[in-house]
Amino acid sequence: MPEQNPANDPSSGLSSCRENENEQETSTEVEAVLPSSRLARIEPLAALAETAKGYARAARAENTQRAYDADWRMFSSWLRRHGLAPSPPDPQTVGLYLAACADESSRGARPTSVATLERRLSGICWHYRQLGEPLDSRDRHIATVLAGIRRRHARPPAQKEAIFADELLAMLAMLDMDLRGLRDRAILALGFAGGLRRSEIVGLDCGPGESEDGTGWIEILEGGAILSINGKTGWREVEIGRGSRPETCPVALLETWMRLGRIAHGPLFRPIARKNGGVASERLTDKHVARLVQKTAMRAGIRGDLTEGERKKAFGGHSLRAGLASSAQIEEAHVQKHLGHASAEMTRRYQRKRDRFKVNLTKAAGL
Repeated sequence: MPEQNPANDPSSGLSSCRENENEQETSTEVEAVLPSSRLARIEPLAALAETAKGYARAARAENTQRAYDADWRMFSSWLRRHGLAPSPPDPQTVGLYLAACADESSRGARPTSVATLERRLSGICWHYRQLGEPLDSRDRHIATVLAGIRRRHARPPAQKEAIFADELLAMLAMLDMDLRGLRDRAILALGFAGGLRRSEIVGLDCGPGESEDGTGWIEILEGGAILSINGKTGWREVEIGRGSRPETCPVALLETWMRLGRIAHGPLFRPIARKNGGVASERLTDKHVARLVQKTAMRAGIRGDLTEGERKKAFGGHSLRAGLASSAQIEEAHVQKHLGHASAEMTRRYQRKRDRFKVNLTKAAGL
């Protein structure tokens, strides 16, 4: 099949447009730090401007940045279709946009959750702030419309099923004893014992400063492992003690994977080639963790009362994190610190089945 000329490929033009949009957004971020007119006059600051660009990109988590960029593109496209200008920011126009998004859901289009609409509003507000034209999300044209959308369309937050310790053991038993199975055993056990997000699992390195895209590292000691993680709420240390059995101990499983996979530097969890079974040098994506949890949970027969489609949606990377929070019979403050939650209320949302009916007000009232 002949190679396609990029100049004739319409998708390349679209990619170029998006790259230009991203470059414009980055330039806006930098100008907020140092005006472009001054950069033009002061040549020695050119290198420092590149450094400032790097810090500006790092101001948001990578996933948040992608989501905000997509939110702005969708909003800009809606404005163009209706012949509206993006600047200056108009609260009434933003309120109309939110109403249009919610109305599409009510007419049978793909449902847009209230949480997604709230995130889109955050992305729009963030972009306007970078332009130096703040948008007040508390303006009545926005706040009142959003309150009405919440009242009419809000649903309980969709949560992944929590996986408990006995269920995790059944999932571990479903994996083969080859290199891929040993790696996946370590992922599941470490993710559960650490209460880690899937991005935190794959973001681990063998040591500090070993890769540019790493978000943490491990230190294995006699009593267990210490994980230094840069998560949503900043840096935290997670202690993972050794278990009672090597075949289920997260630290022992991790040591086995590192030894047999010859992992001594750089990303901790990596892909394995299907042809020769060799370990690659790059990092696993967080999607692997979600697929791994789904696959092993289904093979282990967890929640067999659900249909196959329902079970697939019920489990994901967060199932490990929720499982630890729901299983650990320790003080709430310890769980909150371990999971890196900013508030105790968020921790309580994770402790789903653990505390149900522990306090029975019906009996306490005399019934």
